[in-house]
Amino acid sequence: MNVLMISPGYPAEMPHFTRGLAEVGARVYGVGDQAREALTPELKKSMHAYLAVQHLWDEDATAQKIKEWCKGQSIDRVECLWEPGMILAAKVRASLGVPGMTVAQTVPFRDKVEMKRVLEGAGVRMPRHARVRSQKECWDAAERFGYPLIIKPVSGAGSADTYPAREAAELEAALKKMGHLTEATVEEFVEGEEHTFDTVCANGKILFENIAWYRPTPLVAKLNEWVSAQSTCLRDIERPDIAIGRDLGRKVLTALGFQSGFTHMEWFRNKKGEAVFGEIGARPPGARLVHLMNYACDVDLFRGWAEAVCWGKLSQDVSKKYNCGVIFKRAVGQGRIQRYEGLDRLLERYGDAVKVVDLNAIGSPRRDWKNSAIGDGWIVVRHADREIALAMGDAFASEFCIVAG
Repeated sequence: MNVLMISPGYPAEMPHFTRGLAEVGARVYGVGDQAREALTPELKKSMHAYLAVQHLWDEDATAQKIKEWCKGQSIDRVECLWEPGMILAAKVRASLGVPGMTVAQTVPFRDKVEMKRVLEGAGVRMPRHARVRSQKECWDAAERFGYPLIIKPVSGAGSADTYPAREAAELEAALKKMGHLTEATVEEFVEGEEHTFDTVCANGKILFENIAWYRPTPLVAKLNEWVSAQSTCLRDIERPDIAIGRDLGRKVLTALGFQSGFTHMEWFRNKKGEAVFGEIGARPPGARLVHLMNYACDVDLFRGWAEAVCWGKLSQDVSKKYNCGVIFKRAVGQGRIQRYEGLDRLLERYGDAVKVVDLNAIGSPRRDWKNSAIGDGWIVVRHADREIALAMGDAFASEFCIVAG
């Protein structure tokens, strides 16, 4: 099995997936915009060959370079798990004659408006929305939908360039910040809890399912520096209040015709108790959520994904053993990290339930909280009991502090 992996070294999770491919017997051909010298020894060991491309996102030119590089070598799969590279991967598949998602099949996973158009036709519950290319179109949409609204990029990921607007003044402020975008989507703002529905699939069959709970919502965390964002993978996804999102997610995957790989969907449970679709990507989640799934099940889903896309199976036992939460900490103050407050007390209290403590080192510069998903460090806790796991997450969020100065 020869697999061409686009951007094997970035973002941070990609080397783990590349390693997974090598471990399940694939010969990995990496293509990225990092110099080979900048890659870690472990990543180099996972690859059979590597092509450095200066302008990776010049899609047509890169596809042609890859075709020339692969001349005389059969490629069985082309994979890219980073959102900006998904269309490139589809174009490379077409250039090499490799099966997998085409450009037409990929577009609904990248274009939020097209995604919603397809899913509306399948009867999926979602917010009212509109594609906008000018400020006038934004104001027209606001008049049609009413407030509160949310405005975000058509092909964005995460919460970048995403702003809520509860009144006209907030929409005006958001539009000033988004002047660099040529188009966006405006939609009604759904009030409620935000969850994920994550899967590993092979040949149209779901092999693994996960639901995580964002506490608070990513948008609240993005807009408030003091928040310690939490994500918790829930052990029991048969609970009625959670199973509604699983059922919605399965319907979305069927409507989009997804076949093999990781998917990451976000959905809301509104105040009426309904599951409302948010968006979906044909990729794994970021922000350490795959690590969290691994700790929840005591498995390796980096390797599991690779086995699914290469061999159409997932041989690990992926049953959930724990509720597993990650807490992201942002330092208080500016400058360099001076000390940790409350950490030793919490570690003594929770002991073996704390699985990861990965913090920005004392003396290191504080990270820019607006541009770092993990902030100044992350902690993983787990417990079979849901309420205990949530309480541990809240304790690290409220009682532990990283101080900068």
